[in-house]
Amino acid sequence: MFLTRARTFCSKPVPVLTLFTKEPCPLCDEAKELLQPFIHRVQLQTVDISEPQNAVFWERYRYHIPVFHLNGTEIMRHRLDPRRLERLLQRVETGTED
Repeated sequence: MFLTRARTFCSKPVPVLTLFTKEPCPLCDEAKELLQPFIHRVQLQTVDISEPQNAVFWERYRYHIPVFHLNGTEIMRHRLDPRRLERLLQRVETGTED
């Protein structure tokens, strides 16, 4: 008799990184370039705050873009800090986030 083991894979959900932006936005363009090393580790969502359905975000962020949320929590404004993003992603990936 042969015993076979079923290997189960536990896959954690991929963190959602939301970028609040508008066109034109040179700081947003710079941030998108800096995001490239992280793109395989996150589900990137972009929200164009100038679109009518995003009026609430226009009121909140129009003077502060780019704004970044990780899993729904604001983590940065104005510029992307790659070192901070790395630390936050490691926390999420290891399950040690607050």
